[in-house]
Amino acid sequence: MKVEIINRSKHPMPEYATPLSAGMDLRANLDEPMVLAPMQRALVPTGLYMALPCGYEAQVRPRSGLAIKKGVTVLNSPGTIDADYRGEVCVILINLSDTPFTITDGERIAQMVIARHETVEWQSVDSLSDTERGEGGFGHTGV
Repeated sequence: MKVEIINRSKHPMPEYATPLSAGMDLRANLDEPMVLAPMQRALVPTGLYMALPCGYEAQVRPRSGLAIKKGVTVLNSPGTIDADYRGEVCVILINLSDTPFTITDGERIAQMVIARHETVEWQSVDSLSDTERGEGGFGHTGV
């Protein structure tokens, strides 16, 4: 699948780390380091702009290593980039740790997965079909 992209950053295009990777790393595009205090959130630019085809979205997700090692994650995870958005791809990061975290230029801050999606057409009905589960939810199946 080909996707049009403009890279105004100083860094390489997003790429898959391994042949079977689902996500591509996104890098911070900063003029100077950015410090995230504990519980602070920030919008981090990537310098990337893209035009996704109709029927696709880009999902911005946390990097597991950054989350487990530093307590830094993507706040609105997964963040969605719609096919009609043409602005800069930015990542909302939050520092959930108890120590400040410094984001440096070029640092891998998130991963992006391109995914197909459907557009629904709602059909209003008076009742829904029965299932074994029914209305059970939020832990109803036990431990």
